[in-house]
Amino acid sequence: MILPFRAFAALATTVSVLFGSWGYALPQDDPLGLLLLVNKEHRAPDVQPVLVLPDVTPTKPAYAENIYMRPEAAAALEALFQAAQEAGYTLYATSGYRSYATQKAIYERRTGEIGTARASMLVAEPGHSEHQTGLAMDIDGESTLYDGLEESFGASPEGIWVAENAHRFGFIIRYKRGWEEITGYAYEPWHLRYVGVEHATAIAQLNIPLEWYVDLLQEARAQELSSGTQAADTP
Repeated sequence: MILPFRAFAALATTVSVLFGSWGYALPQDDPLGLLLLVNKEHRAPDVQPVLVLPDVTPTKPAYAENIYMRPEAAAALEALFQAAQEAGYTLYATSGYRSYATQKAIYERRTGEIGTARASMLVAEPGHSEHQTGLAMDIDGESTLYDGLEESFGASPEGIWVAENAHRFGFIIRYKRGWEEITGYAYEPWHLRYVGVEHATAIAQLNIPLEWYVDLLQEARAQELSSGTQAADTP
C-alpha cells in the first residue's frame, strides 16, 4: 500500500513537530540500528548481534534459552515487565533472538503444516525475520498463558496494558490489525519490537507501521537537507 501524497506530507510535518516539541534533533542517522527495517523486502544483518539474557520469566522453563536480546532491548524489556507487574499484570517472554538456521527450521515446518501461502503471512522467511536482529520479543500474559501465541492476547488485560504502555519503554506493537497489506504479516499483538523511547512514542502517537515511519523520517531528512542547501545558496 502506498501512502497518498497529502497524507504522507501531513504525517511528515507531524513527525517534525513531534521531534521539535520534544527537543530532539531530527535523526540524521541511526548509529545503534534501532530503526533497522526488516520485512519481506529488507533482510536482517547476517552478523549475529551482541546478546544478553533478560531477567524476565519465560513462558516455559524450556524457553529460557530462547529469549536472548540485544542489551538495550533486554533492559527495556525488564523495565516493561516490572511496570506491568506493579500494575497487576504478569507477562512472560516466549521468543527473542533467532538465528537464520532456527528461523529456517520454523519456516519450513510451518509451510509443511499449512502451505506456503498461509505460512508467508504468519512466519518470516529465513533472513527476513525481526527476531534475527535481537530487537524483537514475542510475549504472553497470565490470562492467555496456555493458549500459545494467539490473537486473544491482544484482547486480554495484559495485552491491552502492553498496547497502551509499550512505547513508554521503547517498544512498538509491530504487526497491528489493519496493517497486513503494509507489513506483509497477520495481526500479532504479542510481537514487540524495540526502537527506543522517542521513536516508539512518535510511532504510537502517529499510529502507523514502522515502514511508514522510516519513510517519513527519510522524507523529513531530505527536506531538511534541501532547506539547508537552499539557504546556503542564498546570497
